[in-house]
Amino acid sequence: MHPEPDSWTPPPKEAGEPPADVRRILRLFRPYRGRLAVVVLLVAAASLVSVASPFLLREILDTAIPEGRTGLLSLLALGMVLTAVMNSVFGVLQTLISTTVGQRVMHDLRTAVYARLQRMPLAFFTRTRTGEVQSRIANDIGGMQATVTSTATSLVSNLTAVVATVVAMLALDWRLTAVSLLLLPVFVAISRRVGRERKKITTQRQKQMAAMAATVTESLSVSGILLGRTMGRADSLTASFAAESDRLVDLEVRSSMAGRWRMATIGIVMAAMPAVVYWAAGLALRTGGPAISLGTLVAFVSLQQGLFRPAVSLLSTGVQMQTSLALFQRIFEYLDLPVEISERERPVRLDKILGEVRFEGVGFAYDAAQPRATLDGIDIAVPAGASLAVVGPTGSGKTTLSYLVPRLYDVTSGRVTLDGVDVRDLDFDTLARAVGVVSQETYLFHASVAENLRFAKPDASDEEIVAAARAAQIHDHIMSLPDGYDTLVGERGYRFSGGEKQRLAIARTILRDPPVLILDEATSALDTRTEHAVQQAVDALSAGRTTITIAHRLSTVRDADQIAVLDGGRVAERGSHHELLERNGRYASLLRRDARVAPAAPLLPEAG
Repeated sequence: MHPEPDSWTPPPKEAGEPPADVRRILRLFRPYRGRLAVVVLLVAAASLVSVASPFLLREILDTAIPEGRTGLLSLLALGMVLTAVMNSVFGVLQTLISTTVGQRVMHDLRTAVYARLQRMPLAFFTRTRTGEVQSRIANDIGGMQATVTSTATSLVSNLTAVVATVVAMLALDWRLTAVSLLLLPVFVAISRRVGRERKKITTQRQKQMAAMAATVTESLSVSGILLGRTMGRADSLTASFAAESDRLVDLEVRSSMAGRWRMATIGIVMAAMPAVVYWAAGLALRTGGPAISLGTLVAFVSLQQGLFRPAVSLLSTGVQMQTSLALFQRIFEYLDLPVEISERERPVRLDKILGEVRFEGVGFAYDAAQPRATLDGIDIAVPAGASLAVVGPTGSGKTTLSYLVPRLYDVTSGRVTLDGVDVRDLDFDTLARAVGVVSQETYLFHASVAENLRFAKPDASDEEIVAAARAAQIHDHIMSLPDGYDTLVGERGYRFSGGEKQRLAIARTILRDPPVLILDEATSALDTRTEHAVQQAVDALSAGRTTITIAHRLSTVRDADQIAVLDGGRVAERGSHHELLERNGRYASLLRRDARVAPAAPLLPEAG
């Protein structure tokens, strides 16, 4: 296969396009607008209740206590207690609903990103580090938790509280209100600047977290550990990870400290404002201005303190939202990835699949800028129930050709048909039922043997699983394990040898019983004896169904109905084993090369 670009980069954005559309973020909450309406009502009720307490306090200080009205004093005191109780109850209900909504939004985001990635072509995953994908789902969406669970509610709550408090302050004394709000525009400007700084740093931090996650995923996998230890690079890998972690430390500190002194200055000024109010009230009284009652002054300062808390929180929320935009941008980049392989609007569904496969003028290139296509002008017909073997030197395009049938890639030109229908016109379910692939890259889940086999057919009975394992010549080995079919295979199946894993993969495909089989170097990791046993099982399985075999060992393809020799992405020769031997061309040359590489095997007669 031809090399592809080293890494995935997000698609370019149009000039002037915002990094993360706020309206798009708001649309995430649309399915939950009913519950959010309840939250808004609770927030409004809590804000109204909270501003009532200072007015009750004013009446206590100006009326109930000076006039000795004990009954009124008791009612006003009880009212203050009830406002506190109601405020707490509203707060708990608000937190419950908003947190539930936020978590559901995060669930929707995680699921949407995962579903989008499931639809991406194989080329995307060959260009993208696994740790990068995991980081987007775990770290980026996890980092948005505060925003979607509490920040949005906090914004509404604090904004409502600020508006209600300012109205109440104006009702008490407009002059003191003007003094209190004098510096508010400056504070807003400061918080916006801090938010921009933190957003920039957050983008760098998330990229660094993704890089570190990729390092962990690669170096601490079973393959990574084996490679690191056998190459004596454990200390080097540790030093590399330490360097990645050190860079993350620097970014975390910078993120926490960005604008911290400016925000602290805002806090200091706001904390000093009561003193300014007392000073202004005293100065007005001294200069002959209208007197302000003690109750009004205390109530105003109480409201002012009630204003500063949500105001500071509102400014902090603005900073947090600016920071979160960087995370939303990274998530939206994945959600906006173009799905290159998708179903037609009205796909074709085949109820009965015969299995005829045709390659008609097929061309394929991994990259449009590629100087030479990986495949060019491939014309091969495989009748239903027939077998095709594809051979050729490394890099000739054998595996790529086979991957076009199940649409792991889509052709660049020409078409691949199944029973006369372009595979691009088929629905995914039909294609999945029709084509089974046993790849040279065998993958097993960290689960039991039975669970790995049932991945192909979730409703398979125990008898069907055993029958598939017997056909793949792996049943006896499974039964020799302490837990039989309940044995845990381990991460990526490392408790099994290469040959055992491939036989499990073959059994998994046998269980699916597809009309079309693609065997991509399926026996490449097997010893001669095991290869012979598995080949017998594969031959029995292939009877009556279409089989396309990508072969490394040419001894396994002699009985194929036709053999296609690829060279440089083109069909150099095609015919049966005996026909190609008689031509004494590329195929015969490959056979002689195999004989020289494996002299213990019976040498094939040279044609001509």
